[in-house]
Formats: sequence, structure tokens, C-alpha cells
Amino acid sequence: MAFAELLTQEQVQRIHDAALEILEEVGLRVRYEPAIEIFKQHGCSVDGERVKFPRAVVEKYRKMIPPTFTFYARDPKFDKTIPRDSPVIVTASSAPDIIDPVTGVERRAESGDIAQIAHLINELPGYDVFSISTLADDAPEDQFTISRLYPTLKYCLKPIRVTTTDHKDTLSVMKMAYMVAGGEAAYKEHPFLTHHYCPTVSPLSMDKLSTENVIYFAGEGLPVYPTIVPNAGLTSPMSMAGTLAQGNAEFLATAVLMQMVKEGTPTIYATLATVADMRTGAYTSGGIECGMLHMAFAQIAHFYNVPCGGYIGLTNSKVNDAQAGYETGMSAMGGLVSGMDMFNIGGLIDALKTFDFAKAVIDDEVAQMMKRVQRGVSFSEDDLAMNLIKEVGPGGSFIVAKHTISRMKTEAVMTKLADRDARTAWVKKGAMDIQARAMKKAKELMNNNTTSLVAPEMEEKLRAEFPGLVSGNLKPIE
Repeated sequence: MAFAELLTQEQVQRIHDAALEILEEVGLRVRYEPAIEIFKQHGCSVDGERVKFPRAVVEKYRKMIPPTFTFYARDPKFDKTIPRDSPVIVTASSAPDIIDPVTGVERRAESGDIAQIAHLINELPGYDVFSISTLADDAPEDQFTISRLYPTLKYCLKPIRVTTTDHKDTLSVMKMAYMVAGGEAAYKEHPFLTHHYCPTVSPLSMDKLSTENVIYFAGEGLPVYPTIVPNAGLTSPMSMAGTLAQGNAEFLATAVLMQMVKEGTPTIYATLATVADMRTGAYTSGGIECGMLHMAFAQIAHFYNVPCGGYIGLTNSKVNDAQAGYETGMSAMGGLVSGMDMFNIGGLIDALKTFDFAKAVIDDEVAQMMKRVQRGVSFSEDDLAMNLIKEVGPGGSFIVAKHTISRMKTEAVMTKLADRDARTAWVKKGAMDIQARAMKKAKELMNNNTTSLVAPEMEEKLRAEFPGLVSGNLKPIE
């Protein structure tokens, strides 16, 4: 399909040139000494923590970025490569809170919630990648990430996106992944975890822990990508153009670092850019400007021939209401028609702070609609149906034609949540709104196919290796 363009090609070129100017004349503050050394060895100028990037160095290394990125799954049938398989739908992640599916009251999320969510995402067809949706408040102090990963592995075979804290945490995660895969060599043949970090902190800084992890995974040849998060008015200029220029410089800095570590390392031009609400400083992930910035960054990514995506289709609403619907729908459609490949879209409300089961189920239907748009309009002669139109003629009916019957389940998305009945039929079924219908479906899924996907003998080995590990068991939603 042809992509919508928010920017002219001249504006895209200007943003590229502006980013090169920022990197060459302003540079980045880099807080991780090994990264500074890598930049220095590859032609950047270094003055303490300030690293400046000659244009020729940036141009050399950014051209090494491959045009594709693959999310691998424990079951290879779920592997997804962008842009070929676009749009790839990924859950939004790392919310500290959850709307309790029984009481409807917000509370801290725990590892048992992750088991439920992982199972839900594994069962819902619109989702392609599970980026672990919440934190786990019950995690032992030294098991922050494996307490999130373990219940995920027990109930999800799709690609898993994970973020770790320090390097010790990273090594624990990899030990668990190697064990489940049957060894390090087996894992590296099909690495079912994709690692994600935000090493470049706006404005124009590179932190220690995330940068260390990106360097490690790039060096190991394992899937990893960074996200840039400029927030116009707070951490980038209060203008979209300025935010695009600065954000592009921040992406290029990290992408160049990854290529310096290992040439040909795949990555994604991933974004979570917003324009702050300057009345309060609120983080406006549901704002239409968030969608517009993602549309523009997609054009820039196409200029570099790099896969792209990010946190879009989000909402600031505290409940799953009309605001949540229009904020999700407007920005998601904007990103789709502009050619984004990856969408971190599912399940979160309240500016990424809270997971809601019903929102995740509704977003699955949104995802299926997005994929239908991506499929586009078929223009074969049979689809054009000229002979049929002539045969039926004025005043006729197409309902019993073989042409209609053969396409009735494929031409349109057969929605299961969006109600299309007459009001009388809707009332007869209980007059439920979409929140209630979505929660009903979530509860139904919680009672199906709930067997752990990790063999009992492997569970014993994992518990021996990680004493005190959370149970990770799935409890059906009552």
C-alpha cells in the first residue's frame, strides 16, 4: 500500500541534516566509559563525557543498518519479520498497576497477573509479540526481571520482548532463557527474547545501564533495539520540527553505536515521542501529537530504509471509555497509513501506568482491523466482479451469488466485540457495553488451554537454579 506523508521529502532531508549538525556540533553526554571508548576508536571526538560525531562517521555506520528485523518465538510459526509482516502488534509494557479483573479496582500488579496476561496474549490472534505488560510487585529483591519472565514463559509461545536493569539482572534472564531453550547454543540458533532499552535519554544524553545492555546484546548478536523518548516542551523543543530533529539525532547516536559494536546489527527506529501538556506537564501519550510525531518518524525511518515502530495507540484515560477509544484509534490509524511496522498498542491506560484486561481484548480487535487495512483492496478481475455486476443488473441481489459466499468471511473483519445487532437484539443479550463484553471474553479465555508451556521437569530445574522464584501459576479469572 502507498504510505501517507505528513512531511515533504525536503523536510525529511532537512531533519536528517539537522540531526547531523546536532551530533557534530553539540554531541551527546555519554555516561558509560566503554561506550565513550568505542566512539573514540571509530572516529568520534571525545572531551570527557562529551562525544561529538563527524558527519562522515554517522553516514558510514547508519548505512550498515539492515532493512529488516525479526522477532523470534519459541514456536517458530509465530516468528515475525518487519517490514514483511507489518503491522506487527506488540503489547505496551511495564505498567506498575493493573485494574483487578474481579473487583475492577486499581492495584499493584504481581507475577500472577503476568501469567494471566501472557496467556491472554497467547490466545488473542491480533497480537504478535508479548512485551511483558506489567511489573511484578511481589518479585524478590534480586529477581526483578526473572519474576516477570518466568510466568511469561509458562503461558506464551509468541515472541517475548523484555527489558532488564543492570548486567547482573541481564545474566539471570539469559541463564533462564538458555535453560528453557535447552542450552546456550540452542537458544542462539533461535533467540526467542527480544531485548529493549532506552539508552539515549532526552535531551542528548546516554545513560550507563541501558547503554551497557545494548552493547552486550549487540556484541552477542542477539535481538535488541532502542527507543527514543523526546517529550516536547520538557526534554525537547516545544515544536514538532525541533523534537524530530533532536529525536533523530538521538536515534542515530545509538544506532551508530550498535553498528560500531557489530556491523550489520539489526535494529528498529523505535519511538515514544510526545508533546507535553504544558498546563500541568502531563505526559500525553494519548495526544494526537504523539500520533503525528510517530507518522513523521516513520517517514524518516523510510528515508534510512530501517524498520520502524513505537508506542502508539495509547491513552491518558483512567478507564476504558470513549476517550480511550478515540485516542487509540486516531493515532493507530495515523501510524498505520504512514507505514509504521511495529505498534506497542495493547492493554494499557492512564499514560502507560495501568493494565486493563478489557482494553487488551478490545485492542486485539483494533489490531485485526489494522491488519485488514494493511491488506488493502484486491484488484484482480475476479474481485472487480464486472461479469457479476452485469449478470445481476439493476434491482438484483448479490446475497446468494457464489462470489459473495466465497468472500463473506474474508472480505470484512468479522468483529466479535463491536456490536452490530439491532437494539432489540442487543437488549435481549443483556445490553452490555463493550467493556463488559471484553471482560466476558477475557474470562472465557482464562479458562481455556491453561496448561503450563514449561515442562514439569524444567520447572524443577528452574526452581533449583533460582531459589525463591515466584510460582508463576495462572489462576482463572472468577
